[in-house]
Amino acid sequence: MGFYTGKKILITGGTGTIGRALTRRLLKENPEVVRILSRDEHKQFEMQQELRGYDNIRFLIGDVRDADRVLRAMEDIDCVFHLAAMKHVPFCEYNPFEAVKTNVIGTQNVIHAAIASNVERVLFTSTDKAISPTNTYGATKLTAERLISAAEFHKGPRKTVFCSVRFGNVMGSRGSVIPLFVRQILEERRVTVTNPEMLRYMMTPGQAVELILRANEMAYGGEVFVLKMPVVRLGDLAEVIIEEARREFGIRDPIRTDIVGLRPGEKMVEELMTPDEAESAMETREMFILQPLFRISHPRVYPDAMERTELWPSLATREPISKNTIRNWLMEENLIRKDMDVIARWTADWTIKNY
Repeated sequence: MGFYTGKKILITGGTGTIGRALTRRLLKENPEVVRILSRDEHKQFEMQQELRGYDNIRFLIGDVRDADRVLRAMEDIDCVFHLAAMKHVPFCEYNPFEAVKTNVIGTQNVIHAAIASNVERVLFTSTDKAISPTNTYGATKLTAERLISAAEFHKGPRKTVFCSVRFGNVMGSRGSVIPLFVRQILEERRVTVTNPEMLRYMMTPGQAVELILRANEMAYGGEVFVLKMPVVRLGDLAEVIIEEARREFGIRDPIRTDIVGLRPGEKMVEELMTPDEAESAMETREMFILQPLFRISHPRVYPDAMERTELWPSLATREPISKNTIRNWLMEENLIRKDMDVIARWTADWTIKNY
């Protein structure tokens, strides 16, 4: 019996990279039902085909901006994983109130529906860009974090436990650099890099999912779980992808790297916590735990909690992981090959049509 065995689960934004990986992982624990709520019918169709051997998945077309639809989707649900978001930094900059409607109002709709439905647990996925935000995306995610933490204290007699998980970039996710680099290599024999010295916290989808589930099981309510993530140098990632693409496709042409500079709202360096948060954070082997800003009425004991010996070092002072580690991660989760298979079919179709 696992934590989610027999549970009724709702995943908003469930057709994204993390949503798909989370769904596959949860299905191993035999939940009663997993409901996928998203507005992308094509992605739902693809996911339905991938998981057609399961009879306990339900696909719901809807948007977290629609409070009535969210309430209906959450009827009789035990656990909610709120993954739906606008995430593309420049698009959020150019369409700021659209980001507010999805990331802020959508999160409040999830909170209201969860309280009304007496859901057991709600976990919200946040981002390192919520720390000292310099862009709309980060600002809306920080606001959503605050809404989730505050919900723990205005839920009244309801049993719902609200918490957030904060992590960085997920390798291979839709719109991320891996599929972009591969497409550029195949079509243009080049990659565009904002700055090769840019540092980012990164993890694989599998790593993200396991830590999301761990945090959800540990939560008392109102916490923000900050996952400990390795640092990747963007230039190293680009070099590994170029090497693997050349090997996979037998490309002999030179692949050039064009440095294009930061996009609107981007930072050279991201952080996972503010200095004030780091001072008071509790720590386990896998994560830091930020307690809610409001008064806690009872002591909280977390499994594997450790005594703090030093502050989590700044990203700028941490050593990036090696290119071999990056390569192993990409191969273990089949991230390069999966993207290449899709892109190769697209490229072949394009070549035939334009021959």
